[in-house]
Amino acid sequence: MRAEVLAVGTELLLGQIADTNSSWIGERLAASGIDCHFQTRVGDNAGRIVLALRTALARSDAVIACGGLGPTQDDITREAIATVMGVELVRDAVVLGRIRTLFDARGRTMAENNARQADVPVGASVIEQLIGTAPGLICPVGDKVIYAVPGVPYEMEEMMERAVLPDLRKRAGEPALIASRTLRTWGLAESTLAERLGPRIEALAEGGAGVPTLAFLASGIEGIKVRLTVKAASALEADDALSAEEARVRQLLGDTVFGVDEETMEAAVGALVLGRGWRLGLAESLTGGLMASRIVSVPGASRWFAGSVVAYASEVKASVLSVPPGPVVSLEAAEAMAAGALDVLGADVALSATGVAGPDEQDGRPPGTVFVGLAMPGRDTEAVELRLPGDRERVRQMTVISALSMLRSRLVRA
Repeated sequence: MRAEVLAVGTELLLGQIADTNSSWIGERLAASGIDCHFQTRVGDNAGRIVLALRTALARSDAVIACGGLGPTQDDITREAIATVMGVELVRDAVVLGRIRTLFDARGRTMAENNARQADVPVGASVIEQLIGTAPGLICPVGDKVIYAVPGVPYEMEEMMERAVLPDLRKRAGEPALIASRTLRTWGLAESTLAERLGPRIEALAEGGAGVPTLAFLASGIEGIKVRLTVKAASALEADDALSAEEARVRQLLGDTVFGVDEETMEAAVGALVLGRGWRLGLAESLTGGLMASRIVSVPGASRWFAGSVVAYASEVKASVLSVPPGPVVSLEAAEAMAAGALDVLGADVALSATGVAGPDEQDGRPPGTVFVGLAMPGRDTEAVELRLPGDRERVRQMTVISALSMLRSRLVRA
């Protein structure tokens, strides 16, 4: 069973409203084991809506048309569906009565335009509206089907869960679901990941039902995500297949993988620090507290995070963190900041970051030059130099995750 989503509304094309409905519907289709290969947006134009519907029906078994069921002149989804079905619209007296009753219950007078919402293509079934005024429609087109649901998100979601998804599952026959798991990586380019995983991706392409697929999702400063997806008869079968494939991918990528699904780099670091019974301290210059802000967004961070010294000015680095005289954008300064954070904050392990976010040079260093320091038990304080691309904000954000990744790498290998 293949379903397709058609979002109707000129406001979607103009960017005035974000199309969150299609994303929500796609997620719920996957959870029901319904393949969704296309999602389309079309404006409030009868000819283009008809074309979009016919195109969708040519390649899919079901189309979910979202929006265009309101009472105004530009709400023409019903008319377009009737054209595709080759039938007329007939005003349903029962539906009209429900709409009038709803207005009466709210102490309002129904405008005559609202009567248009009771127009139903001949042969279609009505999905009763329990929240708003626009009913939904189930419209057979040969051996295929068009569902029409309101564009108001909470109305659409209720109607999808109550009527559309159960009908789709019934038409699909065998129960199934599509499940995904995302492995989050940092430190390797997408091309390098593809090279390492290439043979595995080719091997999986030979499989059939129950065999996972792999895909890459570039996520900017959050690294590259590797998405594992499988279609299975049950949640247990899907979980088993995803777990087995996750183990294989981890063997190929090693500790480049730092998290699963929504697990952030700071959460991964926190688990490792807490597991050792340590507390982490920070000394931040160019990041200006950004690293601490990400860390405290992790629930329970107070158990392993001591605090951060935001030492932006050179004199503060010297007076608070005991950074010696000399350039403050250097390996030596980063090392001294990390050691100073250990002492000032009473931490067990400390990270520091100093550098040039831009747009101007500092201490003869170009923008994007960053030094990250690390002080931890059992090893000498160290610092590394990074050359990060992008504007000021991107450099600061990448500094944070690069520093946390450095700490995580050392903790994993310790």
